[in-house]
Amino acid sequence: MASPGRIELDKLSVEQLKGLKEQTDLEVNLLQDSLTKIRTAATRLENASAALQDLSLRPHGKKMLVPLTASLYVPGSLNDAEKVLVDVGTGYFIEKTMAQGKEYCERKINLLKSNFDELVELATKKKAIADEMGLLLQAKLRQASPGPSS
Repeated sequence: MASPGRIELDKLSVEQLKGLKEQTDLEVNLLQDSLTKIRTAATRLENASAALQDLSLRPHGKKMLVPLTASLYVPGSLNDAEKVLVDVGTGYFIEKTMAQGKEYCERKINLLKSNFDELVELATKKKAIADEMGLLLQAKLRQASPGPSS
């Protein structure tokens, strides 16, 4: 007996199965896009954490190039390595100590890794369901179209 909420795939028509497979394939693609975005965000945070570590080791008054964007740098000097501005999203920055800034990055990285692991598990399950539907659809299509008789 099927569990409640579970669709019995073998009882679906070919058209219903095609539609459900397309929907599941779309969900898998969206999950894979999300995984890519999470991976990119985690990499950015890891780079930020490494930059904080590098800044903490530089002497006061050290001349350096300061990034304004990914491709625009301006000359500057390091006056206070103990305070940093942390981008918390949507254009908001919070002043924190160097240690708090590093801790913030680590906390966000751990959260992203946790979300990543959950999404990988979900994407794997959805992909298995989509593959099962694909095989069932092929079998139904073979049954529906008589092959050449021997």
